[in-house]
Amino acid sequence: MTFSQSIGVCLSKYADFKGRASRSEYWWFVLFIVLIAAAASLVSGTLYALTALALLLPHASVSVRRLHDIDRNGWWILLGLIPLVNLLLIYWYCLEGDETSN
Repeated sequence: MTFSQSIGVCLSKYADFKGRASRSEYWWFVLFIVLIAAAASLVSGTLYALTALALLLPHASVSVRRLHDIDRNGWWILLGLIPLVNLLLIYWYCLEGDETSN
């Protein structure tokens, strides 16, 4: 999946927490979020806050779909709230997806 395809899919599935997301879809979208957030922060703090708020739900949905791809429950995303333990999520996001259906 390319950068533009990933952005298109993630934004079209804005709040879709069902299904799967490939590694490339997830990581391209994370790169998009970082680039947009960096550009917005250079303009103003308010724009950065609005951008972060607008991209929060699609980031959560693609994260849950990525967890589904490695046969994990979407509720594991809550590990991101625990310092240092959230490194486990990063490891899981790097794993290859499972070929079987959920």
